[in-house]
Amino acid sequence: MSTAAASTIPKPSPAGRLPALDALRAIGAVAVVGHHVGFQTAVTMNTTWGGWLARLDVGVAIFFVLSGFLLFRPWALGVATGHPRPRAQRYFWRRALRILPAYWLAVVVCFVVLPGNNPSAGDWFRHLTLTQIYSYGQLRQGLSQTWSLATEVVFYLILPLIAVAAVGRTWRPVRTVLITGVGVLVTAGWLLLMGLGVLDNALHTMWFPSYGAWFGGGMALAAAHVALRTGTAPAAFRVLDDLASAPIACWATAVALMAIATTPIAGPRDLTGPTAIQFGVKLTLYLLIAVMIMIPVAFGGPSRAKEVFSSGPSRWLGHVSYGLFLWHPMVIELIYLLDDRPLFTGGFLNTFALTMAFGLVYAAVSYYGVERPLQMLGSQKRRRPTRPDRTSPTPAAEVPAPEVAAPA
Repeated sequence: MSTAAASTIPKPSPAGRLPALDALRAIGAVAVVGHHVGFQTAVTMNTTWGGWLARLDVGVAIFFVLSGFLLFRPWALGVATGHPRPRAQRYFWRRALRILPAYWLAVVVCFVVLPGNNPSAGDWFRHLTLTQIYSYGQLRQGLSQTWSLATEVVFYLILPLIAVAAVGRTWRPVRTVLITGVGVLVTAGWLLLMGLGVLDNALHTMWFPSYGAWFGGGMALAAAHVALRTGTAPAAFRVLDDLASAPIACWATAVALMAIATTPIAGPRDLTGPTAIQFGVKLTLYLLIAVMIMIPVAFGGPSRAKEVFSSGPSRWLGHVSYGLFLWHPMVIELIYLLDDRPLFTGGFLNTFALTMAFGLVYAAVSYYGVERPLQMLGSQKRRRPTRPDRTSPTPAAEVPAPEVAAPA
């Protein structure tokens, strides 16, 4: 890479933002769209390459791992550098502004516009409170993807408690990584209960414990990242920076893992519930895929890969990815409704193109009309009490994080 190109990428710093990660949101969102369009057009079930579309719900893992990484990082950074930790009140306020208004707008529009919903009072209550995943058959048209948002909100609510326990009073990165690894044990125990028949493989695969390993994996990466950037990492952690220097190898590994996931070992392609073993294999493969995709973008020094991922178009797609997640199922429903198409018909490519085009229009309106103004409001409220020292590092607590994922 040329010196000029390298100079366009910010030098690694403990408290700096990681703009290249914005593009991973776009990758996750586009994967979600492909997954849903593949199912709606029946390409997922009826073609030899449909398995790849079926497994594009790996976008869930990308978002969940990113959430664990970006939201836990400020706590780890605060202890490692001696800076104040994020205040829980401030953290919850920013999460609420980031998630709820745009989500509530999508719920209202889907309930009003899509004729198949005809919502009851219970439907309104469950969807507005993100509790629609806790009983059978409560996901409505245009909102089926919101199961993952309901799951992620649980992580938001418990993160401050987990973070305090994981970082402790003194910075010990190995201990922190080991504690965040408890997420794997949570998921393993949940899978065991599924295997024993205590839990239902259709309902309880949407609940938070199923994905503890994904959030925990992101948190472990965050702890390792902070340790590497603050010079407190043991030698073993440096393998992450070494891997980041070979992005093609990392991404080729992710593709190979994806190929394995397309086989029946990771469960059926349709809505049939997987066995506990199949679900466990799928969770493991998706976690590894998300980690291998993320390492070259989050770790290491300046690189051509980071330059591409930090470009204006990539970051813009990342900014509007939440809106794309929220609105694209409604767009699919409207395409089939207005075109009078029967379910499981239509061409994949043209349906995908239409969904992306109109989904991005809705996403842009959502971002510029709702999400961005409210994020600015949250930032203004933070700045009113005190004026931060311009010579100090940017507070890590202000690093934004992805919030959404796609249904399995």
